Amino acid sequence: MQRRQFEAYLEKVFHLSARVAAGPEGRQSPRHPWPRIWDAVFLGAALQIPNLHRLEAECQKGVLRQRIGGLSEDTVGYAMERQDPTAIFALGCEVARRLKRNGVLASRWARGRHVAAVDGIEICSSFVRCCDACMERRVQHKVDGELREETQYYHRLVAVVLVSSAFPVPLGLRFQQQGETEVACALALLQDLDRSLGRRFLDVLVADALYLQKGFVKEIESRSWEWVISLKENQPELLAEAQRLTGGPPETIPSPASEELRLWHASEVYWPVADRSIRVVKTVRVQKRNRIQISREGSGKKKTRGPLRAESSNYYASNLELGSIPPSFISQLGRSRWRIDAEVFQTLTTQAHLKQPSVHQPRALVVLTMIRVLGYTLSLVFYHRQIVSHAGRTAPAFSEMARLLAYLFVPPRLDSS
Repeated sequence: MQRRQFEAYLEKVFHLSARVAAGPEGRQSPRHPWPRIWDAVFLGAALQIPNLHRLEAECQKGVLRQRIGGLSEDTVGYAMERQDPTAIFALGCEVARRLKRNGVLASRWARGRHVAAVDGIEICSSFVRCCDACMERRVQHKVDGELREETQYYHRLVAVVLVSSAFPVPLGLRFQQQGETEVACALALLQDLDRSLGRRFLDVLVADALYLQKGFVKEIESRSWEWVISLKENQPELLAEAQRLTGGPPETIPSPASEELRLWHASEVYWPVADRSIRVVKTVRVQKRNRIQISREGSGKKKTRGPLRAESSNYYASNLELGSIPPSFISQLGRSRWRIDAEVFQTLTTQAHLKQPSVHQPRALVVLTMIRVLGYTLSLVFYHRQIVSHAGRTAPAFSEMARLLAYLFVPPRLDSS
């Protein structure tokens, strides 16, 4: 991997610098034009630089000194606060369209469907720091050993992520506003994606039980999307009817030797809240694992390794017309939702530093988060398309690639001799 390989790939496939240069400039006669600010923040996200303070140091004296040059933290924050987030959202949609045209979003298991998951995550919670766009709540916490109730400030965002491809691809995000529910925020984001990407871009939407609401289901069905949503206690009447109709003998699904999967299928379950019938699949998964158990023997402890059976049950509601497709496909769709938590949000939090605000101005925080997510997405594309696919036996980890990129940005030392 060479220093310019990452940026050259982005130029060849996405024409990224030209698209950024064609975007709006929110300042008049800036000393540092927006493309330079973009490069600094975007490459900082790709190199997994945690915050703007560290980014300033890397631009002035660190790995980005030769590529970017001197930029201050205040300059970057000022520029982002005056930048239009809709232009970055549109750029993300352009990237998604290019990925689809190039076949990157194709799925091996989803039967030709493009499956997207929607979910929310909380970032930037604080009892001290706030901005005009912060959401508020009263929280009890300990201060100097004393339990107090104080106002906590925080932000929440909703993301839509394609989960049917070989690696998850974020399609867009939207910050939740004060007084707005997560479901309402998700609907607004889906409407924006529908206008930008078109209704044929997605086929199936998967979500957790919070989204199993009459209005949400009606809205996504108006766009001709199929859906699979977890069913839990927030819909008690529907859950009770599903439990009654799945009380018979189960179907055993072929599964690995380390687990056992049993499945029940009810093709018509009445949903009183929506006054309609939907399809429900229930699964019970028994995983067989070896666990070390510690027991006491007299004054000492004894470790023994033995089998452990972990059982979990899930209900999935759906409008999917199966035809000749087995009901286990609905279970596969429902389980794919976990990728948004286990892979995307976890990686964005631990490696892309999503929960570190760096800047706490309303628009600047949105712009910074959008660039970070786009930097994560394109880094992931480059990693899978150029690193993993060309590696020998063992490819470096995704986090290792960021470290290698940082080393390659360091200018070579001149030979003193």
